[in-house]
Amino acid sequence: MVEIEPTEAIAIKDRGLVARSCFADWQDILLMLVGISAAAAVGLGQPAVIIIFGQITNSFVATGQNVPLDKNNSECPATDVEAQMTTNAYYYVGLGFGVLVLSTIQVWTFLTSAARQTARIRDKFFFAVLHQEMAWFDTTQIGTLNTRLTDDINTIQEGIGDKISLIVQFSSTFVAGIIIGFVYGWKLTLVILAVSPLLAVAGAVWSYLLSNLTIKELTAYAKAGAVAEEVLSAIRTVTAFNGQKKAAARYDANLEEARIVGMKKAITTNASMGVTQFVIFACYALAFWYGTKLTRDEPENYDIGKVLIVFFSVLIGVFSIGQASPNLESLANARGAAYEVYKIINKPRSIDSSSTEGFKPDKLRGEIEFKNVHFSYPSRPDSQILKGLNLKIQPGKTIAFVGSSGCGKSTTIQLLQRFYDPNEGEITIDGHDIRTLNIKWMRENIGIVSQEPVLFATTIAGNIRYGREDITDAEIEQAVKEANAYDFISKLPDKFNTMVGERGAQLSGGQKQRIAIARALARNPKILLLDEATSALDTQSESIVQAALDKARTGRTTIVIAHRLSTIRTADVIAGFDKGVLVEQGTHNELMEQKGVYYALVTQQSFGGDVHEDETSEEGTEYETDDDNETCEEDDINYLEPNGLGNPITEMFRRDTLEEKLPEVPYSRILALNKPEFCVIAVGVIAAAVGGCVTPVFAILFGKIIGTFGKDLEKNSQATVLYSLMFLVLGVISLVTYILQGLMFGRSGEALTMRLRSLSFKALLQQEIGWFDDHKNGIGVLLTRLATDASQVKGATGSRLGLLTMTISTLLAAIIIAFVHGWQLTLLILACIPFVAIANAIRFRSMTGHASKDQKALEEAGRISTETVENIRTVVALTREDRFFEQYQTSLAGPYRDSLKKAPLDGFTYGISQCANFFINAAIFRFGAWLIAHCLMDFEQLFIVFASVIFAAMNVGQSNSLAPDFGKSKVSAQRIFQLLDRKPLIDSYSEEGDELAKFEGNIEFKDIHFVYPTRTEVQVLQGLNLKVNKGQTLALVGSSGCGKSTSIQLLERFYDPGSGHVFIDGVDTKSLRIQWLRSQLGLVQQEPILFDCSIAENIQYGDNSRVVSQEEIEEAARAANIHNFIQNLPEKYNTRVGDKGSQLSGGQKQRIAIARALVRKPAILLLDEATSALDTESEKVVQKALDNARKGRTCVVIAHRLSTIQNADIIAVIQNGKVMEQGTHTQLLAMEGFYHTLVNAHVPH
Repeated sequence: MVEIEPTEAIAIKDRGLVARSCFADWQDILLMLVGISAAAAVGLGQPAVIIIFGQITNSFVATGQNVPLDKNNSECPATDVEAQMTTNAYYYVGLGFGVLVLSTIQVWTFLTSAARQTARIRDKFFFAVLHQEMAWFDTTQIGTLNTRLTDDINTIQEGIGDKISLIVQFSSTFVAGIIIGFVYGWKLTLVILAVSPLLAVAGAVWSYLLSNLTIKELTAYAKAGAVAEEVLSAIRTVTAFNGQKKAAARYDANLEEARIVGMKKAITTNASMGVTQFVIFACYALAFWYGTKLTRDEPENYDIGKVLIVFFSVLIGVFSIGQASPNLESLANARGAAYEVYKIINKPRSIDSSSTEGFKPDKLRGEIEFKNVHFSYPSRPDSQILKGLNLKIQPGKTIAFVGSSGCGKSTTIQLLQRFYDPNEGEITIDGHDIRTLNIKWMRENIGIVSQEPVLFATTIAGNIRYGREDITDAEIEQAVKEANAYDFISKLPDKFNTMVGERGAQLSGGQKQRIAIARALARNPKILLLDEATSALDTQSESIVQAALDKARTGRTTIVIAHRLSTIRTADVIAGFDKGVLVEQGTHNELMEQKGVYYALVTQQSFGGDVHEDETSEEGTEYETDDDNETCEEDDINYLEPNGLGNPITEMFRRDTLEEKLPEVPYSRILALNKPEFCVIAVGVIAAAVGGCVTPVFAILFGKIIGTFGKDLEKNSQATVLYSLMFLVLGVISLVTYILQGLMFGRSGEALTMRLRSLSFKALLQQEIGWFDDHKNGIGVLLTRLATDASQVKGATGSRLGLLTMTISTLLAAIIIAFVHGWQLTLLILACIPFVAIANAIRFRSMTGHASKDQKALEEAGRISTETVENIRTVVALTREDRFFEQYQTSLAGPYRDSLKKAPLDGFTYGISQCANFFINAAIFRFGAWLIAHCLMDFEQLFIVFASVIFAAMNVGQSNSLAPDFGKSKVSAQRIFQLLDRKPLIDSYSEEGDELAKFEGNIEFKDIHFVYPTRTEVQVLQGLNLKVNKGQTLALVGSSGCGKSTSIQLLERFYDPGSGHVFIDGVDTKSLRIQWLRSQLGLVQQEPILFDCSIAENIQYGDNSRVVSQEEIEEAARAANIHNFIQNLPEKYNTRVGDKGSQLSGGQKQRIAIARALVRKPAILLLDEATSALDTESEKVVQKALDNARKGRTCVVIAHRLSTIQNADIIAVIQNGKVMEQGTHTQLLAMEGFYHTLVNAHVPH
């Protein structure tokens, strides 16, 4: 769609029109020039009509002066008035056609250029985000980026679209009006103009305030969005710990801030409109008083026609500035939004992966050297991670890094990939400083398999293709065989075309790990980085994959990080790290003799070498799932799916989502949401109704004043003074009603938005976990909806309701007044109104049709962008930024084409609504002339009828702006109600069910059959029978994907079994109160998710039913062996852990998660690979802590490290969703069955 060049540096300080249009190419500029010319010409239409109107008035007043106004008088005015009117009617019709054509061109060109520029801005913004350095992501809340990509860029599009053409149109009306005023009567013009600076000042102050308030409001909503993103992406953790109330409270706190800013915004807007109205009525008062005086003092220069021409042309000129103000609001909003967006687009990137600069050697040998490298993470500069690392790695050799959690092993790997640059020292590859190499070329030569591999929401084959774009199917198969994944893939119904779900949620941890290995091997890299690559595999797979990795290492420089020391004995060099310093290096035998760090680690690993590793890198790589999570058994992750574009399954999903069936929502139900504010709304509506009557009353005064000119001027100068004062009174009424509306509707509208966001968020947290597994409810989609739907529903109530009331009261009053003063003419005018209504209805229809379609595509794009940004480390390591960028562009191509098609139609409907008045005026005056000629009415009545209906119609025309908001708000309301009305299959908020007086902790699974709701064809559990008595420890073992984690999820009631029952103390879990049941269970997952708050708050999260004291926090931390580590941090327990715990290593996160589970003092402890991320030292201590914690508690353990479960009371071997054998360690070994094979595979290599 768009070529991306490195962005020109824009002086962002000036966020004016120039800055906003800096993404325009020559075609856009041409379109805008054509549009501006057309808009300027349309703007001349109104003043031209006024000159004709002045001449018409003179003709009519002449009829009044020639004829005594006596209805019985047979002398009626000479009929030449009809001939004059016929000529004038032709003028009107000609102007009308001109305006129709030019208005169409004006809107069409601007909408087209806005769509093109917005597409470019979206692209540049997403491109800029994709290529930022990692340090930026460590300090930026990921959730806010999604808000910027959707809300802020939509705001910019509003501001650079047809709103600009309207500003030009109104400006040209202004200039023409002033010129005409000076030509026809300079004295009166000067007097009227003297008042206008007040209008300009009011407008400027308002625009400034609004721009600032908008930035504040967007910031508050972005914060709320970040909270929602964090909570929804950790929905399993939130559910397990009953954290819904706490999450909702955090979300609401940010909404409250946005609500207050929103109210200030509404009050500011309405007050400025009130001031504008007051000044305009003051103008009327002054002009008519002074105009009458001039016609008396200088009859040769001024007559009533000239006074009206001067007055109306100047007034319409000044008025048009008032009409431009809502469009200036869009422009002001766009300025606020553009500032933030452009700031990111233009941010200089110290490590830019899109850079084409840098050296690309012809041949890479793979010699790596770290020279005196010092490093601390930019987000934590006071904490040194590496302190002078010196290390040389020979080409083709394998080096293993060992050391305890957080000692800098994974950091070294991140520096080698240039995620960060060292603070001091340099890293070289083949003697070249990596900062001088082309960054993309370098990363393409590095293959990485991380501890928690990230898969993207496409097919298995699609995921492997991310390793190398041009790979053939045969090569994919080869890579999969090398990674020992071929067997399980060939058993899947769709084989390589199986969708893996968000973050690979449909696969077990071991399956994901093998696909990640295949993805790394697909690149055939010269340098291979294995960060705990086999940590998530069960023993059987591990030995085979380990062999595959040993094979893959040949001829490649390989860096291995592992805690299972058995996997690294064969390494050419083993390097021991301690606190960021390399303390020893050598082979296995050499280091055993040195009796240093490595020796200590080996001797601790008593049972064969089966220890898992730690550290998801100090800066956290992404999260992976547990071993078997058949589907989403993973920990918590429901992340964003991009669309595996171009693949049949996705296309099917996409069709499915486009034809979303939404329930019909009556308007009364939308209003009912504002029930608590009904009194406030009632005051607002009354104020609006009073405000609406101002225009029709003005029409009577207007007719009366013109009537005075047909009579003796001397007698009527007192009448003029009286009428002028009444104009002033109208101005005051107008001011008061507007301010009242701002106060009332601002309060009710913002309260509604906050209530809807809050209710929607609570409803999301109430859904069962299976609902989040569904592709249609990806987190990106849900976040986009939370951000847009609630604020769009506001469009149907609040200030829009006020506008509607004003419109109705204006129309009613106007029609009554018109009928009283001249029913024949009124009937003609009313007959014309349907044409105007039809024009507006067409415009309204075209708005709603596109509203839902655009929304869907934006959700799709939101899903891709969120998935990409969430997993940015993986995307960058795979050098696939461009691929995701293309997917993002493709997802927006549809709505982009639609908006281009829709532009001419929007232009035409706007043209019709603009020119209707010209044709109607032609008819009114021609017919009015006939009525006067036939003595059926006098000219004063004609002007009252004309003014009341036409001014009312002008007012109603402004409520045109109701259309877009109302169309979108209806779709949004339907979507919100669909969510609020959905009854979750497992309701986390439900208060129903029993609580056991004495909870012992006996668990029984009875004949359980289960499939995941999103993959009904795969039977996970097929008749599972298991029993564990209180205080016993049950260990589940079995290969990846056999259903171990599934059973834990059934116990937590994340899902309910298809058939069979889960009993606790002999009671079916379905009959227990769900929050109470979960509060008895303490869950530690394989990949714990922490929240972006302090360590203390994360541990407190373990028990959300009460306030957990600092003593309890420290006691739990001691039990999890993390207390000393926390005490050594500068801020101790107040240290923030970063997004998803990214500031901590894997082992540190795992221990905090264990402390979190222990703090709730659970009766049943569920340990899903709880020590998998720990290094040997920590593991020993934590294992001991867990053994202590298990005392007196029922415990269900899943582990691949068999050493951790030998002392379990029951070990159950699960295969294909059934228990194959169970007993104690000794009993099972004696059986020489499946368990016996597992143990033997685990014996030291």
